[in-house]
Formats: sequence, structure tokens, C-alpha cells
Amino acid sequence: MASIGVDVGGTFTDLVLERDDDGPGGRRVFVHKVPSTPSDQSIGVVAGILAICRIAGLDPKAVRRVVHGTTVATNITIEKNGAEVGMLTTRGFRDLLHIARHKRPHNFSLHFDVPWQSSPLVKRRNRMPITERIMPPDGRIETPIDLDEVRAAARELKARGVEAVIVCFLFSFLNDAHERAALEILREEMPDAFISGSSEVANVIREFERFSTTAMNAYVGPRTARYLRNLETRLASEGVDAELRIMQSNGGIGTVATCSERPVTILMSGPAGGVIGGRWAGAMSDVDNVITIDIGGTSADIGVIADGNIRIMNPRDTVVGEHPVLAPMLDLDTIGAGGGSIAFRDEGGAFRVGPRSAGAAPGPACYGKGGTEPTVTDAHVVLGRLDPERFLGGDMAIDPALAERAVREKIAEPFGMSLIEAALGIVTIVNANMALAIRSNSVARGFDPRRFSLMPFGGAGPLHGVALAEAVSAKDVIVPPAPGITAAMGLLATRLAYEFTRSTPTLISGPAAGPFEAANATLEDLAALAAERLAADGIETAAHKFERVAECRYQGQGFELRTPLPDGPITAETASAIADAFHAVHERDYGYRFDDAVIEIVTLRVIGFAEVPPLTWPELPDATSSDLSHALLYVRPTTFDDGKTVETPRYDRDKLAAGHVVPGPAIIQQHNSTTLVPPGFTARVHRSGNIHIAREVTA
Repeated sequence: MASIGVDVGGTFTDLVLERDDDGPGGRRVFVHKVPSTPSDQSIGVVAGILAICRIAGLDPKAVRRVVHGTTVATNITIEKNGAEVGMLTTRGFRDLLHIARHKRPHNFSLHFDVPWQSSPLVKRRNRMPITERIMPPDGRIETPIDLDEVRAAARELKARGVEAVIVCFLFSFLNDAHERAALEILREEMPDAFISGSSEVANVIREFERFSTTAMNAYVGPRTARYLRNLETRLASEGVDAELRIMQSNGGIGTVATCSERPVTILMSGPAGGVIGGRWAGAMSDVDNVITIDIGGTSADIGVIADGNIRIMNPRDTVVGEHPVLAPMLDLDTIGAGGGSIAFRDEGGAFRVGPRSAGAAPGPACYGKGGTEPTVTDAHVVLGRLDPERFLGGDMAIDPALAERAVREKIAEPFGMSLIEAALGIVTIVNANMALAIRSNSVARGFDPRRFSLMPFGGAGPLHGVALAEAVSAKDVIVPPAPGITAAMGLLATRLAYEFTRSTPTLISGPAAGPFEAANATLEDLAALAAERLAADGIETAAHKFERVAECRYQGQGFELRTPLPDGPITAETASAIADAFHAVHERDYGYRFDDAVIEIVTLRVIGFAEVPPLTWPELPDATSSDLSHALLYVRPTTFDDGKTVETPRYDRDKLAAGHVVPGPAIIQQHNSTTLVPPGFTARVHRSGNIHIAREVTA
């Protein structure tokens, strides 16, 4: 029996397989990379699963669990090729998605785009007004719903060929009776359409964000659901009769059925695995404060793990494809910077790198697949940091001459630089872009990078790790055991989790605090929903665990912060503890607090989860001596960031043992990634398999 984690990137699909018993060579964990298939990710996923099963000497029928991190839903939002969506909404509020909050995306720009107007998730002609009205604060029915209008609208949308329909009524988070009635008719009239209601997708306050989230769910829904079902079918046809789980944006895994129903929960499925993998790798070295940067072929994903805890984004920050999405997501920044990022001279004559990427096809120029534009990978080849015969462990041939030609013709000659200066310029610019994003995710949010280890992974990560750590003043660098596969490893190191939310405004401080009956009833209802979902996944009741969160604010504030709730019902005594916790969170995020201000709970969340046995990486044996000659491959000239070219030894990482010390300059090679150790730095091999890189200490 075995479990497989498979993470799809823009260029490569990464896989890790863990056997319950010993495989070839006594190994239990196997890693592999295959090219991604952007036209249909499932092709590359299934091909990779079959390939890693062969490497592990395992019958595909023996795989019991596959955990998948996918970018299908994300790519739909980026490429803007989602479903044609219809919408039923309260009469008089047809243009709410268009009006939004009247915020200018760029306050001081005279030329800006308003994405929710120029690229609406639901076209105006498909927004159908329905006579009905629910009123606050208690959800009373002011105007009964006109079901004949609902039926007529459903038939009209069906005649137009609309493939997804949403129901978004005002104040449905207080009373969803009208939405449920409309959904029943829609499912009767349009049985083949993707149907969802705002009270099912985002049962929270704020109508624009709730409507936008529901619209995004429908926009990505049909294609995402088809992809997940198609993947299940492909796996079954190849004899892989495993339970298929999908990584969700909140760091938990869900079933195909639930993720197909609510694909808005997997919009950040791909990057989430990397942060989980970073926490897992840091814990192996007893390091709790880690800044992760996952640098692949197309993008770089940055996350901060403080005291071993992974942060969840504040709801006001959860924007996908420039549309607000009120779905819980790990706190990540993603920028267009990776090995495939293209360097170019822009229309103003400036030297730019990214965000456009060569992707998997044609890929960097050195791949020899028709690419002619210089990329970050080509720059590393020119600088002698990537060796042609050892790229991807020798499984993939690259041509240095093609890399040199691309850098020379597109960068060096237009800017009047030497070939080496041009290549160094490419690396310097992409490093500056990534360092800025790291500071935005750490310093700008109250975290001092000097207390954190920088963990670079992804195929390109360890080539940039030391330079980035120096740029942001990180404590040191930790390179995980299989950096190119770390995001896939995170898929096998996370938990099964579902999150349920409901807005229940409640004052917890001040003279009018309470009553708490409604909030406690909401917590009980949400816990019951979470338990029901876990039970449906076959999780025994004894294994159910629950985490409770309140989204709080100072009364009068526009947005909330996530605040942990103590166990048990909310009472006058526990309300004081909640208030103290909120003050602390507010001070951490904003640098100040108002101890005498009235605090209000706006939304309650319950996360139901069940722990899954985490991936177990084998410890390295102790080094028998400090001699590294057995791991030395060869020595070649390599150019470092200071512009100096130095004869640099290459070491085989698979032959390094716990306690080995590798002085810089050095390059440590392995199948899935390459680690650069510049002059003046030392790499130390930890028992866990992590490599710790720090500046040499001189007496």
C-alpha cells in the first residue's frame, strides 16, 4: 500500500510516493518529476503516477490515496475562460456586481481598469431580477418571493445556453428560505447546469463580496468539476483505485465531490502545498520560524510560518483574478518570477524580467523546444550554474549554446552588455522582484526576517536562496531534502479539513455585550455541519477535531481579523478572553490596539478536521569522516553574483551524510533541483536531510 502526492506546476508536475513497506533499495519514499500538460493536467498527473509507481516497484492497484494540488481553477481565473454564468438576484440590485464598492483600483492613476466591470463574472444580460425581500436585523420576510419569476428566469437562461446559475439574494445570510426555494426550481428546470446559492458558498455578511464569491464559484465550477471527474476516470482506467483527495486553499484536503461542488475552495490549491511542505521540513530541523519561497518555472509563492503556525489571509485580502473571494486561504503572495520568466527590453527601453513565462512549452531557450527568448534558467546556464549533462538528473538534455544565443541577442546586444553581465542582470532583477515580495509578506505584516530561516524550494528555489536571504536579512537558509518536490510533500503532510462559516453579529465587550445565545447556537450548527462532512468521508467520530474562529473588529471598523475562540460556549467570562486575544491580533497586524473600545464578533467559523499520518522522511546516517571526495562529481568555472568566476566543485547530494560540511563555493546537485553555495558561505547537512546554509563565521 502507498500514498502519492502530486502537485501540478506551470512547467513540471511533481510527485512523491510513500510506501508502507520497503521498496527497491530498502527505500520507502520516492520522488519524481514529469513535464506538465497544460492542455489537460490530468494527462501529466496520470503519467506521473504510473511512472513513480514503476520507480517504486509498486503495482498501481496498491495505491490507497492520491492527494492532488491543482491549478485548474486558478488558471481559469487568470485566462478568463470560465463558464457563462446566469444570476438571480433581488429586484433593484441587478447591478451590485458592477457597482461593487466604488473603490478605485489605483487611487492616483488616470488610466486604470476596473476588472469587475471590464471582465464581469456575470454579464449584465444574464443577471435576472426577482421580486423578493428579506430584511435585517432578524431576517424577516418583507416581500415573499415570486416563484413564477424564478421559473421564467430559469427557462430564459436555459434557452440562452447558460451552463452555471447562481442565486444571490439580499440578507440571505440571515434567512436563506428564498434562496433555497429558488435553487429548488433551478435544479428542476436546469438539471445539467452548475447551480449554487450564496448561502451555500459564502453565508456571510457583505453583499458584494458574497455575490462575487458565489459568482466565482460558478465561473470556475463546470470546468473544474469536469477536470476532477475526468481525473478520477483516467486513474480508474489505469487501475489506480485510490481515494482521490484535493488540496484546498486553506491547507486542508477535501474529496472530489465537495471540491467539485465548491471549487472556490481550491483556487489556491497549487501554492498551498508548498507552505505545508515548508512547515513540515522546518519541523524536521526543529525550526518554527520559516519564510518559504517556492520558485517553479512560472511563479514564486511566498509564505510566512511563525512559531510553527500557518497564517490564514484576512477576508479583505482574499482576491483572486482581481475579484474578491470570501474563501479561507493560506496567507500567500504569488508573483510572476520563476525559472521560465522571460527577460526583455520593454517599450520604454527598460530591462525587465517576468511576469511573462516560457512555461512548459516551448520552455526556456536551452530546452531546445523552439523557445528563443531568454529566461532565468538560460541565465543560470550561461553563468555555469546548471550543467547540461546533469539537468534533472540527466533525464532532460539542455543546450548551452541556445541559452547563450538567446541572452546575447535579446539582452546583451540591445543593452550594450557582455554576455555575463546580461545573465547576471537577469538574475539580479528577478531576485530583486522576489525580495520585494518577501518583505511585503513579512516586514510589512509585522514579522522580522532576522528571526526567520529562509526556505527556498521548487526546481529553481535553491539557486536563489542565499541571495534572497542576504537581501532580506534572513537568519540563514534551509534547503529541504527534495526541494523540487516539497510542494508535493506538503500534500502528504496535511490534514483532512472543512470550514463552515456564518455571520452572527455579537458584541463581546462594552455595556451592551451579549447576549451570546445566537452565537453559541451558530457554533453548534457549524460544528454539526463539519462533523457531518467528516462522517461522510468515512472518518470515525472519535477522530473528529474542531477549531473555532471568530472574525472580530472594533465596533465601527470596516473589516475583521481572525481571532481564536476558547473551547466551550461563549460566556461573559470567555468573552473577556476573546477580547484580549483580539487586541493582541490587532496589535500584531496594525501595531496598535484600543483596550477600551467595544469589540464585535461579525462572523463565526468552525474548521472540522481529522489528522492524517504525515509523510515520514528517512533520517540520514552519520558521516564517517569529513572527507567529501566520495561525493565530488567534478569542478567547473561558475560565475557568482559578485561577477567573479570561480572554479567550483559539484557534489552529489545523495552521497552527503549527516554532519557533512560543504564550504562555498560549491554546487550541490540532485535530480529535482540544484543548490548554490556562494563563496563565503557554508552548507551543513542535517540529520533530517535538510541543508542549512549560513555565512562562514570568522574568528
